[in-house]
Amino acid sequence: MNMRSEHYIDGRWCESTSRRRMPVFNPADESQLAEVALGDASDVARAVQAVAAAQPAWARSGAAQRARTLRRIADGVSARETELARLQARNNGKPLAEARLDVADVVSCFAYYADLIEGADAGPGRSDAPVPLPDPGFVARMRREPYGVVGLIVPWNFPMVTTAWKVAPALAAGNAVVLKPSEVTPLPELALAEVMHDAGVPRGVFNVVVGTGVDVGAPLVAHALVRKLSFTGSNAVGRQVMQSAAEGVKGVSLELGGKSAVLVFEDADLDQATELVFAGAFMNAGQMCSATSRILVHEAVAAELTRRVVARARALRIGDPLVDGTEMGPLASRAQLERVQQYVAVAADEGLQRLCGGERIGTRGFFMPPTLYADVPSTSRLWREEIFGPVACLRSFASEAEAIALANDSEFGLVSTVITRDAARAARVADAVEAGLVWVNMPQLIFPQTAWGGMKRSSIGRELGPWGLAAFQQIKHVVQPSETTP
Repeated sequence: MNMRSEHYIDGRWCESTSRRRMPVFNPADESQLAEVALGDASDVARAVQAVAAAQPAWARSGAAQRARTLRRIADGVSARETELARLQARNNGKPLAEARLDVADVVSCFAYYADLIEGADAGPGRSDAPVPLPDPGFVARMRREPYGVVGLIVPWNFPMVTTAWKVAPALAAGNAVVLKPSEVTPLPELALAEVMHDAGVPRGVFNVVVGTGVDVGAPLVAHALVRKLSFTGSNAVGRQVMQSAAEGVKGVSLELGGKSAVLVFEDADLDQATELVFAGAFMNAGQMCSATSRILVHEAVAAELTRRVVARARALRIGDPLVDGTEMGPLASRAQLERVQQYVAVAADEGLQRLCGGERIGTRGFFMPPTLYADVPSTSRLWREEIFGPVACLRSFASEAEAIALANDSEFGLVSTVITRDAARAARVADAVEAGLVWVNMPQLIFPQTAWGGMKRSSIGRELGPWGLAAFQQIKHVVQPSETTP
């Protein structure tokens, strides 16, 4: 597999119209990995025109044909697992073990949507179903139809994964897409485009334009032919996407921020709780919208769990993500390291008690250790704002009601984790927590069969599962007199 550096438009690799390029870096050592095409509105226009020309035939190809194509993509990703995982680790900085999980997630997502649409053309099926009416003089049917031209904008923390969550259902529904990857991590996305090309995705159905949010993202959102937008990223940019989309009355799905809580009760298995708390806050160097960085612990076990989590943090193997056994790599960019360090300064200004971490590791590479603060008040910026780095805050609670109230006291509602041996309490708390996904006594495993998305300011719409497919479909009803033969 070659390291691609151009846009992928209309089934071809091509330079920007402007011929501009931009560097891409390895966050572990700050070396330049590649120089990639830097797109602008003219490149977006080329890609959108290709999509508009290709999409009708793709929609007419039928669900069975689209399912076969999605399976070839899944097989292609699986066959290149080692190369893609290493590219993830080099460009994003996550350890190889995490990168391999990402590749497996991509495979399962494409395979899931292939299975989901299999047979949708047969009989009434899911794409064209009869609708019972109260008047026998009329018949009706319901159709699920694609939007047509779809724009997808994805972040840098899970390259290929977030992309698969959008591309697979969008293509399954019969849409054709323009993907704008993060300018920080474009290399895995371009590698995925090569896999899709080799899998026989028709020309123009899938396109990638690399560039910044200003140069590529904004023109993509504003383009008159784009009918649906799906964006994953910060709330600030999500608002801009929604405001721009409103001008054209476009369909919008947004997966935005989180400030999630893990609730550890007094009967928890502390060995299990330590690992779940630690992974929930610090996997992918804490660069997860699902990071459970608000750690709520019952006062009876707070001291012991805190001791264990701090010991786990101090023993963590931090280093080169390509070395087997590395547990945490660098943050993905200098900008992200600087952002996280700003929150460390805020914590000092607020007089928070730091238990471990906080300082940058070394002077080359964007490394920072797990950083934990104790007894953090709910008014603290660190407790309320999404940091997107290896920083977590801990405080204790005295009762189940207090724990739920503290967990729900947030403008976000993406995920939560509940740790208790009491099955009845686990069910009560899971039902009471305001979050789109709740894990009980388990790691943050995400299955394509279950929805991804949250409440409050975390999301508009859902990804994955049949809800992810529905996000890229429009509903049409056809009603006519019963004696008329369609």
